[in-house]
Amino acid sequence: MSNSGTHRAVILAAGQGSRLLPLTEETPKCLLDLSGRSMLEWQLQGLAAAGVREAVVVTGFRSDLVEAALARIAPPGLAVRTLFNPFYKVADNLASCWLVRHELNGPSLILNGDTLFEPSVAKRLLAAPDAAITVTIDRKPGYDDDDMKVHTEGDRLRAIGKKLPASEVNGESIGFLRFSAAGAASFVAELERTMRTREGVGLWYLSAIHRLADAGVDVRCASIEGLQWAELDFPADLERCRQLATGWTTAGPSRS
Repeated sequence: MSNSGTHRAVILAAGQGSRLLPLTEETPKCLLDLSGRSMLEWQLQGLAAAGVREAVVVTGFRSDLVEAALARIAPPGLAVRTLFNPFYKVADNLASCWLVRHELNGPSLILNGDTLFEPSVAKRLLAAPDAAITVTIDRKPGYDDDDMKVHTEGDRLRAIGKKLPASEVNGESIGFLRFSAAGAASFVAELERTMRTREGVGLWYLSAIHRLADAGVDVRCASIEGLQWAELDFPADLERCRQLATGWTTAGPSRS
């Protein structure tokens, strides 16, 4: 079992969320209201409830609003810093990871800025068996074009991407990863290699995870089947996220 307090969480929250316009015309996606709290506040509370003590939020669009919000919403016991990505308009999230590669210098977590989760999701990821890299996954009867699909054998990740053959798909990444110190070093080395290629700036960081798994790095999966989470990409997702958040608010303190 991993020691949650030793893990630094990196939250990739630089994007505007253009698929949610006009809601995100002046408000970053991570600050949209979900039953009285923003996506970012729910994420920070979930990390803190799981025992994480340090988080770095990668900002971009309206970074001023995100920094102002953090001054109000950072949970007690969780040290939160920001790092501004000036290239958020022209680069995808692999470049964001490359920009904060110096923060991935030990046991680390990477969390997409649009993944809403109950605290038990973070706890299950942190409690998963030791591995260089652990990808949090869920399973469902079918997968659409926008899902970040995975192919697994047992708990080992064999492939990850949006365009995997349907016959190989048996889960989806929820956008939440854990790295050991060695796994983080392997990931950073792959980021360095990829960002020197012509296509690097336009890639998702999970493409680097796919290449590492294909090269034999120990990449495992932790299933969070039965736990509550949602991704916020499209207007239809907003209702689902708000339903979950309302349920957690009604239930009282953050679910364990």
